[in-house]
Amino acid sequence: MEHPTTIEEKPTTTVENPTPVGKPVTVGRPAQREPSPNAPMWVAGLVDDSAETSRALEMLALDPFVTGREPFARTCDLELVRTDAPLRPDDGRLVREVVADGSVSRLYCGDGWSLLTIHRPKVRYATLAATAVDEVLARQVLDAARRGALDERPPTPQRVLMGFWHLSSHGPRRMEREIDAETWPQIRPNYARRAAEAVDTLSGLTPAAAVGRLMLLHGPPGTGKTTLLRTLAREWRDWCQVDCVLDPEELFRNPAYLLEVALGEEDHDGEERWRLVILEDCDELVRAEAKSTSGQSLSRLLNLTDGLLGQGRKVLVAITTNEDLARLHPAVTRPGRSLAHLELGPLAPAEALAWLGDVPATPAVARDGATLAELYALRSGVPLLRVVDESPAPGQYL
Repeated sequence: MEHPTTIEEKPTTTVENPTPVGKPVTVGRPAQREPSPNAPMWVAGLVDDSAETSRALEMLALDPFVTGREPFARTCDLELVRTDAPLRPDDGRLVREVVADGSVSRLYCGDGWSLLTIHRPKVRYATLAATAVDEVLARQVLDAARRGALDERPPTPQRVLMGFWHLSSHGPRRMEREIDAETWPQIRPNYARRAAEAVDTLSGLTPAAAVGRLMLLHGPPGTGKTTLLRTLAREWRDWCQVDCVLDPEELFRNPAYLLEVALGEEDHDGEERWRLVILEDCDELVRAEAKSTSGQSLSRLLNLTDGLLGQGRKVLVAITTNEDLARLHPAVTRPGRSLAHLELGPLAPAEALAWLGDVPATPAVARDGATLAELYALRSGVPLLRVVDESPAPGQYL
């Protein structure tokens, strides 16, 4: 038995004024309708036994916004969040919660709104995302969620706020932490005389006296470069915010990341605050062969300090390196570009013995001096071991 075939009859088009033969015909596309602002969209995702529950919660939080039930969204990131911060409006109803890997994710709902909170108590950081039926309600929900969430106590005198940048899967991220930092008079004995005299001037620096934007700290490992930067963060905290970039290789490889760090944020009064951006252990960035080995990274560094990118920005850049000054790229060390060149080497024998005081010193310290790390090791009772290079000098016969 044959099955009947259904043929859909297509409408015909009548042309009132046919085009003469031989004339070109222009076919125009039909006018497209503007999408409706209330047109529904859909969230698609795969959830199986290998999926993270926190990811599923984030997808669930997107549903009211994507489908158009709550078409207005407001988000914010919070730093220095209290560990006991509620992070929700008083009338919020908890509908989902995920606790995993040091973070707490919660989804709250209310009359015409939803709120996703991701709280990381260990790093005192939180992300809030509110959706609502209108923009006023979305803003009110977000304001209510972050009210009283921040720990606004000033840091103790021996601690200072420092920002930490990294490039995440969602773009550049900055988090603030309190770090321990001693004053310059407290740590001055840790440095050789010439370096200490240079830091005497640097520790009292004011914005008006900041000639040059690049600061180089070079010397062997264990000579106190990081300790000195922490102290400068404390000495300058009245006028300068200190940020440390955890992935400097990504900073100069990614222009969007570099621009985000360079622009910074305005202070509460709308004024841009001075910032010191710290790049640690960037040997490959400042070596003499940097141009050929790191591509555009060196050029972007120089552009940040005194090029077009740095114009009008209150940004200082501090680079630590284990390289000797003679091996650095001349463009980095040229006069006028640098705020300071600090060579942090071992303490001389007399300085090392004075630092140790009653602690017994090894013959190597009495003869050659010692780095700050070696002196702390001796004070802790750890014997000082040095590897002697016994390879033949170049040019000798084997």
